[in-house]
Amino acid sequence: MTLASKLAEERRARLAAERLLELKQAELFAANRKLGHHARALSEEIVEKRAEMATVRDENQRVKSDLTRATENLEVAERRLGQAVETIEDGFAFFDANHCLIFANSAYLSVFDGIEEIQPGISFARVLQLLTEEGIVDTDDLAPADWRAMMLGRWQSPSPEPVTLRLWNDNYIRVHDRRGEAGDVVSLVLNITDTIRYEKDLRRARNRAEAANRAKSAFLANMSHEIRTPMNGVIGMAELLTDTELSEEQRLYVNTMRSSGEALLVIINDVLDYSKIEADKLELHPETFDLERAIHEIVMLLQPTARDKGIDLLVDYDIFLPTQFFGDPGRIRQVLTNIIGNAVKFTLRGHVLTRVVGVPRDDGTSAIHVTVEDTGIGIPPDQLGHVFGEFNQVESERNRKFEGTGLGLAITKRLIGLMGGEVWVDSVQGQGSSFGFTLTLPCPSGETVQPPVMPRHLRRVLIVDDKPVNRLILEKQLQVMLVETASCANGREALDLVSQGGGFDLVLTDHNMPELDGLELAEALRAAGQEAPIVMLSSNTGFAEQDPAARHLHAILQKPVPRARLFEVLSGVTEAPLVAAPPSLPKLPPPPAAEKPEPEPPEAVRLRVLAAEDNRTNQFVFRKMVKSLPVDLHFANNGVEAVALFRELRPDIVFMDISMPEMDGKAATLEIRKLEEGGGHRTPIIACTAHAMTGDREALIAAGLDDYITKPLKRAAIEDMLTKYTPRKATMRAG
Repeated sequence: MTLASKLAEERRARLAAERLLELKQAELFAANRKLGHHARALSEEIVEKRAEMATVRDENQRVKSDLTRATENLEVAERRLGQAVETIEDGFAFFDANHCLIFANSAYLSVFDGIEEIQPGISFARVLQLLTEEGIVDTDDLAPADWRAMMLGRWQSPSPEPVTLRLWNDNYIRVHDRRGEAGDVVSLVLNITDTIRYEKDLRRARNRAEAANRAKSAFLANMSHEIRTPMNGVIGMAELLTDTELSEEQRLYVNTMRSSGEALLVIINDVLDYSKIEADKLELHPETFDLERAIHEIVMLLQPTARDKGIDLLVDYDIFLPTQFFGDPGRIRQVLTNIIGNAVKFTLRGHVLTRVVGVPRDDGTSAIHVTVEDTGIGIPPDQLGHVFGEFNQVESERNRKFEGTGLGLAITKRLIGLMGGEVWVDSVQGQGSSFGFTLTLPCPSGETVQPPVMPRHLRRVLIVDDKPVNRLILEKQLQVMLVETASCANGREALDLVSQGGGFDLVLTDHNMPELDGLELAEALRAAGQEAPIVMLSSNTGFAEQDPAARHLHAILQKPVPRARLFEVLSGVTEAPLVAAPPSLPKLPPPPAAEKPEPEPPEAVRLRVLAAEDNRTNQFVFRKMVKSLPVDLHFANNGVEAVALFRELRPDIVFMDISMPEMDGKAATLEIRKLEEGGGHRTPIIACTAHAMTGDREALIAAGLDDYITKPLKRAAIEDMLTKYTPRKATMRAG
């Protein structure tokens, strides 16, 4: 090979090597560039990872810190909860779903008196077994096994009922168990020993109070009996004395004795009524009654007292208000008697006005508003709030002047409240008082009242009365009937008005007036040639009828006159004047005289009457009260004698005392009813009792008696019973 060839070959080899080197350098440069990119990406990733690690480390540190704090808080909470649970006096325990104890405080564990087995892990069934085996709990009448079965059945129920347990040391615990959703149970044990003892003390106190209340009721009933029994002799003998020949002075003494005895009975009844109300033993007995009539009857009873004091008793009953209502007439009369009687007692001059208005309702009831106004001494403002209190009157100084128990208004308030009404009082000291009450009462007939129509010729009436309130009431009543009225305050004014040609169809005048009274006015009118009928209103009709001037009157009406009676008289007024008293003029009752038994006709029937009474005085009074009656009277000194005499006599009627030795009236009545069994005849037996407590009538009826009368006995009450219960067969028997 030539040198040139070798050189050329070497040059080619060198060029090839250079090209290969360039290629390798290009590859190496590309590899270096790729490695640089990779290293940079890896570096960035490392930086990111380091940042993430730092973040994770911070979070871990924070979580660790939070966990530490949470752990500390949990420990504090657990410690506080444990302290709280330990602090409470009641037992507290947790049981898991397997009925094993998890935790119990000292109060819970103290029930077990230091038994070491009572600790976390013990089962509830074992707890019950230890309670019975160690004698910790009193199972009463249950055997230990039965008691455990009962308690275990309770425990396994979805909602265990609370149970009270008595422990060995006479302490009482009440166990409340509450089951959770997971089946675990929270048990709370309350020490109720003090509550149980308080309840026992309360029961004992209530029993003592009830016993005391029964004793009080029995005492009041016995006191009523003990007081009424001698009062029966006092009042009965006084009543018998009034039937004998007495001088005026003797009659005054007897009437004083009788009125004093009756006043004492009023006091006794007030005390008994208040005691019945206090004991919640007072019952209402509703029935249909006439309210207006009841008011007028009460006013008539109080009229003598008012007349002696020179005061007028007035009644203003709403002309459009029905009179028939359904309620307890006895209690309503008692309320009215208390209020009107008080007004009369505390009024020295002037008048006492009872005003009744009402509003009928769609449901058949009426809201009744009764007001009693007087012109009496009045009540100081600081005493108004006390007048309905017990034993209260206006003031001690006046209590000495105006006698009474101070119970009447207290009883009134209780009775009105019992009937669903309200009572109130308004007063101005020195001017008078106004007592009122409201009641809602049914109207049994649903009646509507229309004012009567007066005769056509009665169109103008002259009213003469010195009391403005009297004139106002009469004017209102007549104007409703479309009658024109003119009023005068005295007789002189009336004469002057008539002389001026008044043209009156009727003169309606009061009796007692100053200067010229009603009778003198009638004489003067007739002397002046006036022939218009004259009707006079008087609080003492008997006295007025005896006056010769009564011949000039068309009628004399008792004040206060009921609406129906006034309208009846006015409707009967004719145009022709009367010159003499009409036959319908009320007659004055004859003066009291000795009662002489009328001779008994031969065919008169004599009733066989058996009276069981252990008190000799009461026997004497009873005998004297029936001496004028056609009866054959036989006395028994006790219940045993009464039964024996009944078997022997077979009387037509029996009057039975209730409180008697050996055998009382109720027991005797039961024995008599046994004797009558199968005979088809029932002999009326009337109780004569001094007891006046609520429920006595029901107890007497239940014991077989037919009715009763209370002591002191009244002749009228005995005669009423004889008339009511006289058997038909006795009237057929020859005397």
